[in-house]
Amino acid sequence: MRKSRVEDFREFAASCAGHLYRSAALLTGGDVHLAEDLVQETLGRMYTLWGRVHRIDNPAAYAQTVLVRTFLTHRRRRSAGERPLAELPDTVPDLAGEDPALRMTLLDALDRLPPKDRAVVVLRYWEDRSVDQTAEILRTSPAAVRTRCVRALARLRTLLGGSLTEFATH
Repeated sequence: MRKSRVEDFREFAASCAGHLYRSAALLTGGDVHLAEDLVQETLGRMYTLWGRVHRIDNPAAYAQTVLVRTFLTHRRRRSAGERPLAELPDTVPDLAGEDPALRMTLLDALDRLPPKDRAVVVLRYWEDRSVDQTAEILRTSPAAVRTRCVRALARLRTLLGGSLTEFATH
């Protein structure tokens, strides 16, 4: 028996929601509420496309593209600068093993990058996308992606105090 469109989408959403959330948390610098909103909006947009999704080779990768574009659109809005001043969240995505201080340091450094630079870093180094794939997602040229990578990594080195290799070995 063939699954309904709704059941099929529910399975898709359940299988990729965690990964989307982790990427969104990185993009938002650890703002779990905004990350949840971005994932919800991404899945909502995917649902409206779900009837035509058979034309998309990799729906999960396309969902990541929608997530990044949703994030960048959100950052362009005037209200994007508003941040709640509540306590830090109880949980943060596992970015660097079991060292909470390191995770918070990395999230803080990512949060200090401009949104497009942060998106490039997350796509290239967290999502392990190629330069060409990243350029396609961000609707820019591969040269612009390479330039943003160099600039963003230099900024992260400055923020993290020199070498990124000490953080990579944890």
